[in-house]
Amino acid sequence: MVNYKDLGLVNTRDMFARAIKGGYAIPAFNFNNMEQMQAIIQAAVETKSPVILQVSKGARNYANQTLLRYMAEGAVQYAKEMGCEHPEIVLHLDHGDSFELCKSCVDLGFSSVMIDGSHLPYEENVELTRRVVEYAHQYDVTVEGELGVLAGVEDEVCAEHHTYTRPEEVVDFTSKTGCDSLAISIGTSHGAYKFKPEQCHIDPATGRLVPPPLAFDVLDGVMKELPGFPIVLHGSSSVPQEYVDMINQFGGKLEAAIGIPEDELRKAAKSAVCKINIDSDSRLAMTAAIRKVFVEKPAEFDPRKYLGPARDEMKKLYMHKIVNVLGSNDKLAK
Repeated sequence: MVNYKDLGLVNTRDMFARAIKGGYAIPAFNFNNMEQMQAIIQAAVETKSPVILQVSKGARNYANQTLLRYMAEGAVQYAKEMGCEHPEIVLHLDHGDSFELCKSCVDLGFSSVMIDGSHLPYEENVELTRRVVEYAHQYDVTVEGELGVLAGVEDEVCAEHHTYTRPEEVVDFTSKTGCDSLAISIGTSHGAYKFKPEQCHIDPATGRLVPPPLAFDVLDGVMKELPGFPIVLHGSSSVPQEYVDMINQFGGKLEAAIGIPEDELRKAAKSAVCKINIDSDSRLAMTAAIRKVFVEKPAEFDPRKYLGPARDEMKKLYMHKIVNVLGSNDKLAK
């Protein structure tokens, strides 16, 4: 059993309370490798932002759960080395799909876990989430539950259609499960292909696809039922068109890739939405930078010479999200 506090990590409870009160959201960035982790921590330290390092089931399988835990411990020391005396770093399981997986993460030193029972019948979702909460809370690990289903594909999470969260269920769900935060569905979607072209309209000025708006009425309904309760948005990458264009320019083939407009994320961040998940955007930034090196310097074979620029591009993206979208800069606890 590894206690996350011994690794220098924190759970989400205090940072979420401050975020709701302050009208901003905590960035939750997925990572799978060293370069992503370095970029996230560099961005968080330079902007003085709390940050959530997210690990999906797929990332655990890819990078090894033990290595990821040591990387998170290293991230704390890395932040201190860069001059951040008291970093606020969460190690979070993203889309845990079983009690056993969540338990394993708690036992390995994760400070927060998500149990995603949204695909199950309601009562089964309640029971599974409650079971994870009862175990995790023994070790002061915070738990995120989910109501509603997000469409799209990312890692091992896949759904053909989204189902909006029903505000009339949220009080019953949170009271029965005891979860610390709640992921809801208001029209965000996993992956870089969040919407089909027929769901969008074309901006006459740019010729680009514009996605349908988020269902803020659903969010308002949830906040009315659960005033002050921490809300989470998954599938919130914006799929920056400059990275899509860059990937395509240097040999890629991304067609009709479209994400959530940043204006809508800014609006959400000023509400009870205190955690916003971003994964695909960093994948796009990394891939764009690597493709550029491969095309412009075809003789290059030193991984540092293409992973370094990729890390720099991701750091730039993370800092933009923190400062210009989520507003979590300069929000470390005093």
